[in-house]
Amino acid sequence: MALQISATNPEHPALLLALPWETPLEEWPEEYLVPLPRGISRHVVRYARAGDEVVAVKELAERPALREYELLRDLDRLGIPAVDALGVVTGRTDRAGAPLEPVLITRHLGGSQPYRSMFETTMRPVTMHRLMDALAVLLVRLHLAGFAWGDCSLSNTLFRRDAGAYAAYLVDAETGDLHPQLSTGQREYDLDLARVNISGELLDLEASGALHPSVDAIEFGAEICARYHGLWQELTRTSVYPAGKYHYIERRIRRLNDLGFDVAEMQIESSSNGDTVTFVPKVVDAGHHQRQLLRLTGLDTEENQARRLLTDLESWMATQDDYAPGDPLAARPEVLAHRWVRDVFRPTVRAVPRELRGTMDPAELYHQLLEHRWYLSERAQHDIGLDTAVADYVKNILPRARETLEPTTPE
Repeated sequence: MALQISATNPEHPALLLALPWETPLEEWPEEYLVPLPRGISRHVVRYARAGDEVVAVKELAERPALREYELLRDLDRLGIPAVDALGVVTGRTDRAGAPLEPVLITRHLGGSQPYRSMFETTMRPVTMHRLMDALAVLLVRLHLAGFAWGDCSLSNTLFRRDAGAYAAYLVDAETGDLHPQLSTGQREYDLDLARVNISGELLDLEASGALHPSVDAIEFGAEICARYHGLWQELTRTSVYPAGKYHYIERRIRRLNDLGFDVAEMQIESSSNGDTVTFVPKVVDAGHHQRQLLRLTGLDTEENQARRLLTDLESWMATQDDYAPGDPLAARPEVLAHRWVRDVFRPTVRAVPRELRGTMDPAELYHQLLEHRWYLSERAQHDIGLDTAVADYVKNILPRARETLEPTTPE
């Protein structure tokens, strides 16, 4: 059987052909390898250089190699943090013609580390809590997408620093399975496997003397369960608010944002008890909000401004009579967004006298007004409305801000 390379990028086969596929992976010469820390694996894994890329090469049987390749591509399409699948090499033989195992090739995740290399110096418990948080967030994201991991563990995860915290990435999808939606039983089975695996890995570290003496391996294994259940409840529960308490909706969205999730869709339904708000969270990539706001409204803003303005736009759209997601006869989002700019955004900005705005651009000014409305609504325990917030901001906030910014005249 001839050597075959299935790759996601047309340029990759030419780069990958330079690697010594006729040699068992365990025997690859040092000249091809990159000395990066490796985690524990049931398979032979090596890091190698292919052109400008550093790739991870894993030997395994053909069916699981092709299956994992497709699963990793599915996770990439779903926006799940996982390593990038670059290709599968089959039809390998040694120089004598004897068959060799196929390999799965993934891109090395820059700046990431396997957990064992992180424990080379004794890790503080507070840092370990961050790792458990990151792994719990990853597992929740996978389950929201309908992916049952089947072998969640520290060994099958890479960790990368993320603004003072850690982000977790799936490495091994061999045991995974993708469904339209997971049952409670499937999720709990995955979670129980994670608990057992993590406790076992920490006990192994304890036996080698690499675990902080104050850390209880069993308790840390159970911690991911508590963190997972808290996240899952926050992300999937239906919230019922009394009429007029719309600032509660914003509070919920803020909590979701703090957890690293964004509200991709929001449905508000009136009921006899009040307003039922259902959130569908979705993880999005950097710059997503800027691009979405620019596409919908033409407003070119910073990312955090865009996130804030889009939240307000979504909330306003949900109150419009002709807003009905999925209904071909309803107004398109672009039409509603244009109406929001015309009827809400511009009039609100223009309500602030130009001489009081200072150097604030319209997007930043609107963001500040929304923040002020949030603060006043929380204090009043009901939504005070944007007009009231603007009037209070102009009267009580901007004059003090200008006094702070204006230079004093020396005597």
